[in-house]
Amino acid sequence: RASGSGGVAPAPDTLLAPLLPIVQSIMVCNINFGLLMFAAAVIAAASADALPSFAVGLGDWVQKEAEVQPHSPETSSWTRLDRVVGDHRVTLTVALRVDTDRIAELERVLYEVSDPDQEKYGQHLTQQDVTALLAVPQERVEQARAYFVAAGADEVAVAPNSDMLTVTMSAAAAEAALNTRLHTFQHSEHASAAIVRAGAPYYLPAKVAEHVTMVGELLQFPRLPSKGLSNLKGSGQWPNSCEAQGCDGLVTPSVIAKRYKLPDEDVPAQATAANSMAVAEFQFQFFKDEDLKRFGDSCHRSVKVDHVIGEERQSGGVESELDIEYIKAVASEIPLTVIYNGQYSLLDWANQIHSLESPPLVHSVSYGNDEAQQTSTEYMLTCNTAFMKAGVRGLSILFASGDQGVCGREGCGFIRRHFNPDFPAASPYITAVGGTNFEGTAIGPETAWNNGGGGFSDTFAIPAYQADAVAAYKKSPDANLPPKQYWNSTGRGYPDVAALGGVKTPYCVEVGGMFQGVAGTSASSPVVAGVFAKLNGLRLSKGKPALGFLNPFIYKNPSGFQDVTSGVNNAGTSYGFSAIKGWDAATGFGTPDFKALSAVVMSMNGVRSEAAIIV
Repeated sequence: RASGSGGVAPAPDTLLAPLLPIVQSIMVCNINFGLLMFAAAVIAAASADALPSFAVGLGDWVQKEAEVQPHSPETSSWTRLDRVVGDHRVTLTVALRVDTDRIAELERVLYEVSDPDQEKYGQHLTQQDVTALLAVPQERVEQARAYFVAAGADEVAVAPNSDMLTVTMSAAAAEAALNTRLHTFQHSEHASAAIVRAGAPYYLPAKVAEHVTMVGELLQFPRLPSKGLSNLKGSGQWPNSCEAQGCDGLVTPSVIAKRYKLPDEDVPAQATAANSMAVAEFQFQFFKDEDLKRFGDSCHRSVKVDHVIGEERQSGGVESELDIEYIKAVASEIPLTVIYNGQYSLLDWANQIHSLESPPLVHSVSYGNDEAQQTSTEYMLTCNTAFMKAGVRGLSILFASGDQGVCGREGCGFIRRHFNPDFPAASPYITAVGGTNFEGTAIGPETAWNNGGGGFSDTFAIPAYQADAVAAYKKSPDANLPPKQYWNSTGRGYPDVAALGGVKTPYCVEVGGMFQGVAGTSASSPVVAGVFAKLNGLRLSKGKPALGFLNPFIYKNPSGFQDVTSGVNNAGTSYGFSAIKGWDAATGFGTPDFKALSAVVMSMNGVRSEAAIIV
């Protein structure tokens, strides 16, 4: 049996098959209604008996993430293949329920330590402080852990904050524990990308379900960058500062330095020991030291990876080497960590970070999908909790805003048109980075990239830190806003800032011995992340705390950015959001001005402290 919004859980075919002729006979002969109800009761009883032995006594099956629609090949880039072999090992990230009052307190503390005008600005929490603040009851942890152990898990690891379990078990055991079917899914454009996801709804027994928010990422399908954003030619009319001829007309480290007013030096600035930064990489996006060295030698930057968390292979990937080459092009003096996750699991990536006592201070992530596509409210709220945990610890999390304009992966529709905001870019607790092009062919003013992600969340309300900026945008006649039925006027607006990322002037990236042009907000995010990592270095060198969650700072200091006032992110359709003076839903406050930002961050108060804030 099953309860909750998901309805009745399916019973095994072997148990139901003998009963089907009985039901059919009843229907054909039109036997009385009472007998039909009796047959239905027999089927329900068979379903109850079908509970695996380890779940008996734990209540009815309860469907989790019930609002998520089943995988649809019409709207997904992923194709369902065969069932996963039973003895194949899978890893599940089980998000335990955190009480609502604890999440509210986490949010309160986040803004208290992240707002430059607050007395406790910069007084970030430790890993142990976060565990105490969340206060997940040990009984809750143990009951969930015991269930998966009884189901046959090889290992169940409890996260340091006691809000996550990492469960390793066979696919067959996972299917039994979750009353679902696991399949391999292959990406339609990137044939080498294959992930394991549930091919049907999943369930937990009631007495376990009450302790678990969701099991990730059984129902979530990531958006991968289009191959149309690589192997591009550039149109820039500036000197090629890299020795590789393949960089002609493309954005290089020197172009970034000049436009964003960074020191353009062959010799990197002196590093601050406490500073650090990271990029997140997913399935098969590894890097080759040889590629990084060739890029660094050609473009006169020191480019290397200092630490790797997760699997490491000497194999070049376009996305990973774009991230690494350009975050290091901006901040070559700062140690870089690559955090690798093999199954495109955002929750597992977050768990990797929060399991570290001293995680990197700045993180750039090129990952996302439409809010509406395979993304449940439980999933987004669980991610938001992870993002808030990062913020209270003084970490800056930046996400690419997406490369499909206002319509997203799912499209705007034909009959009932509606924009599709991106997640996590539309989360209020991260910094979203949009994309721009140069207006002309020289290094100068920028315009919004028409395919850059931006808009307003359908799920999350406008946060207080951006309320004035969003109101001003919506009131401006220059905004020329799209029809109201296309977007949610009360939602969180994004992006917050932007950087070069459009196809007009792609980045010069070295992959597999070849230099090529690569575009997308996947390029924009590591550049902006590198800028903020350098700003952290300035503050840390003077005993000041890291910037942490960036958005309250950004919205109080728009003068630190170069405003972008032209372009529309309509992705070639009739409507989108226009870039105008001030904040807008195409480029945020614009692109970084490192000199201006340096002056601002060094003028702010805040003393680095190890003191905990336990409430």
